[in-house]
Amino acid sequence: MASFKDHLGRPVVAVTGMGVVTSLGAGKTENWAALTSGKSGIHAVTRFPVDHLKTTIAGTVDFLPGSGEGMSALTYELAATAGQEAVAQAEIGSDFSGPLFLASPPIELSWADRLAMYRSSSKGAGYQRLFEAARSGHGKAIFEETQFGTVADRLAVLFGTRGLPITTSTACASGATAIQLGVEAIRRGESQRALAIGADGSASAESMIRFSLLSALSMQNDRPERASKPFSRDRDGFVLAEGGAALVLESLESAVARGAEVLGIMRGCGEKADDFHRTRSKPDGSPAIAAVKLALADAGMSEDEIDYVNAHGTSTPENDKMEHLSLSTVFGPRIKSVPVSSNKSMIGHTLSAAGAVEAVFSLMTMREGVIPPTINYDQPDPAIDLDVVPNVKREADVKSVLSNSFGFGGQNACLVMAREPV
Repeated sequence: MASFKDHLGRPVVAVTGMGVVTSLGAGKTENWAALTSGKSGIHAVTRFPVDHLKTTIAGTVDFLPGSGEGMSALTYELAATAGQEAVAQAEIGSDFSGPLFLASPPIELSWADRLAMYRSSSKGAGYQRLFEAARSGHGKAIFEETQFGTVADRLAVLFGTRGLPITTSTACASGATAIQLGVEAIRRGESQRALAIGADGSASAESMIRFSLLSALSMQNDRPERASKPFSRDRDGFVLAEGGAALVLESLESAVARGAEVLGIMRGCGEKADDFHRTRSKPDGSPAIAAVKLALADAGMSEDEIDYVNAHGTSTPENDKMEHLSLSTVFGPRIKSVPVSSNKSMIGHTLSAAGAVEAVFSLMTMREGVIPPTINYDQPDPAIDLDVVPNVKREADVKSVLSNSFGFGGQNACLVMAREPV
C-alpha cells in the first residue's frame, strides 16, 4: 500500500478532480480528443475590431455566454465552468470544505467602461471627469466589476469553499502558482483539500497592442492554425489565448478514506524569481534552471525519473531558447531522449491559466498513455536539440511529468506530477 507521507514526512497530495476549457472546447473529453488529434483552436479574431493591428489571430473562447461581456465576466465563466467539471468528478458535493486559490489576470477597466464613466460627466480633464463620475455613484457596478478579488469571491460562493479566497497574478506562472499554494496548504495540515483554478479571459485589442509593442506576438495571420510553432526555426512569437482549468487537490489519506478515484499525485513544486528584466529572461537561464531543480528536490526525485516534459514552449524566439538551456543544463545529455511537447502549439498561450491548463493535460498524458504533439514542427531549430514530439501524438508509458511555467516579469514555477503514489 502506498504511504500517505512523502519523503519529507508531509501529506501526499493527490488530484481527485480536473476540469478544463480552452479554444478547443469545454471539458476534458472534447479538449483531449482535439489535442491528441493535432487540432488547433487558434483562429481569426471576430469578437473585437482588429483593424490596423499587426496581429489579428488568437485562441479566444467565443462559445461561452460571457465572451461578449468583458474580461471579468469571461474569466469568471471560464473558472466556474472548469471548476464545476473538476468538483463534479471529485464527487465532493456543494460544500467544498477547503480553500480556493485562483490565478487570474490583473483587473482593469475596459475601454467601454472607461468611456461610459467619462460620458457621465462633461467638465474638466479626463481624470477629473473620472473622479466626478465615481463620486456621483454612477460607477458602482463598474467599481464592483473591476475589484481584483471579485471573481474569487463569486467562485467561493459558487463552490462553498472555506476562508478568504486567494487570488494570485504572477503572469504566465499564475496557474502553476495557484496549484502550488493549494499543495502547500494541504502539506501544512491547514486543510484536507483545496481547489486550485487558473482562468484568463483577457484577450482584447488593448492586450494585443501591448504584447505587439513588446514584439512578442506572432504576425503569421494568413494561416492562424500554423502560427504557433514552439521550438521551430521559423517561430516568430506566441499567440494570445484564453482558457481555464481547475484541480481538486486532496490529501491522499482523505481521498483513500472516502473512496475517491486518484487521478494523479502532485509530487513537487519549485519557484524562482528572475530580477533581470521586466519581460526578458536572464540570459544564462539560472532562475529557470533553479525552478526546475527546486521542483525535483521538492518531489524527492532525480532528473532521471522524469518521463516527459510539458514545456512552457511559447513559440517566442528567446523563451524557447532559454527553456532549452534550462532543460539541457538540468538533464544533461539525457534531455535528447526525454519526450517534450508544447500544448501552446494548439491552444495558444492562455497566460494566467497556462500553468493550470497544462497541469490538467500533463495528468491526462499519464493516465491515457498518450503524449500530445507539438504541431507545426516542420523546421526544427538546430540550436534546440530536444526530442520534440512532432505533429502527431505518441503513445508512451509516462509515469512522471515535469511541467514548466516561465512568465513575464521573472515569475518561474515548475510542477512535478506522478501517475501513482510511491
